Amino acid sequence: MGFSKDFVWGAATASYQIEGAAYEGGKGEHVWDVACKQGRNIFDGHTAESGCDHYHRFREDVALMKEMGLKAYRFSLCWTRLMPEGRGELNPDGVRFYNELIDELLGAGIEPYITLFHWDYPYKLYLQGGWLNPDSPVWFAEYAAKVAELFSDRVSHFITVNEPQCFIGLGLYRGEHAPFLKLSPEEALLAWHNTLKANGLAVRALRAHGKQPLQIGIAVANDILMPCASEDAALAEKENFIPRSDNFFTNSLFTDPIVFGRYPEGMAEAFGARFSYDPADMDIIKCDIDFIGLNIYHGAYVKADGKGGVTRVTPGMNTPHTDMRWTVSPESLYYGPTAYFKRYGLPIYITENGVAVTEWPSSDGGVHDAARIEYVRSYLHQLKRASEDGADIRGYFYWSLMDNFEWAEGFSKRFGLIYVDYDTKKRTPKDSARAYSEIIATNGETL
Repeated sequence: MGFSKDFVWGAATASYQIEGAAYEGGKGEHVWDVACKQGRNIFDGHTAESGCDHYHRFREDVALMKEMGLKAYRFSLCWTRLMPEGRGELNPDGVRFYNELIDELLGAGIEPYITLFHWDYPYKLYLQGGWLNPDSPVWFAEYAAKVAELFSDRVSHFITVNEPQCFIGLGLYRGEHAPFLKLSPEEALLAWHNTLKANGLAVRALRAHGKQPLQIGIAVANDILMPCASEDAALAEKENFIPRSDNFFTNSLFTDPIVFGRYPEGMAEAFGARFSYDPADMDIIKCDIDFIGLNIYHGAYVKADGKGGVTRVTPGMNTPHTDMRWTVSPESLYYGPTAYFKRYGLPIYITENGVAVTEWPSSDGGVHDAARIEYVRSYLHQLKRASEDGADIRGYFYWSLMDNFEWAEGFSKRFGLIYVDYDTKKRTPKDSARAYSEIIATNGETL
């Protein structure tokens, strides 16, 4: 046993993090463009205006993907590269770029997985209230329809939104990501609700305008709870989906409404919020997705607290941490997919998993990232275990294909399988790229 014979091995990126060309080719501004231009809130004033220059170097990057043996590539579209003001006319240069990228991938035998929205919200629409505007779901559905018309003749897998926990929870509530707002709980929950409506309308728009049968899903961030001992397993699994105080990273907050047509019990109370909505909205929010994408990097061990709940176990001093200060916890890739599959019964993709470590080229020109190799192997071993125990796991996308702009951290964190010299834009596959290639070649049998 192990991974299925048609298991999808891939890598992932996001548009603003790698494309560069922020003010080229007719592209409009989005909230991250404006945040970087203001020179505040981003590490050392970094900006992704030129970034990794994927916009000009995508053919080189696809060649590296092919050399690595990737079966699929998950990337996001820049909404304002396609529609500079978020609505209205299409930008021909943006359409050309994504058409050429898709064709290059297909020519290399790599299947494109498109994410419609990975945080780069159109600035013109933000000035009209963004996700707080009651019309925002319609704006997003219009965009989704255009994407389907443009690309669904060649692309069959779409992800509507990536990590609302971050672009709402961090961007609009905690003030840690663009546009760096700290809205009230009521306002943030309204934006969340509108995002759920946008997702529902977008799923329907993709299907209505698709030129072939499509596989459509979402990608969510996770806070995975893992049992310290076998007797804690059932309690930890249940606790994974119970709303926690003031926390958009509760695992059920986005998926319960989409799959079951209801919010998890106690959500508004957890935020101390007066939150109401039209019950008819749930007819829009509940929608027919084909899979759930999980972005999992770490988890927390818990044990019974003697009161029917759990308490988190403080990591020991020998627990390894990544450059993001996240614990290295491979079992999160067992308990997370297992819990989600049991609760929702939908196929699972790991749409992001990876590690940032401190590294630089050695005197021989190579990047010898042994820690990343160990991270990938240990996490995939646990994912394989989840598959063998019955979870329907369809694929794994390493984050990230290449080093890139890590949002508020700027270029200070390196997640990539490919090292990028940000001055020259030179690409250098790391040792981990070769190790991942070997895993792919054996379909994980060597784990």
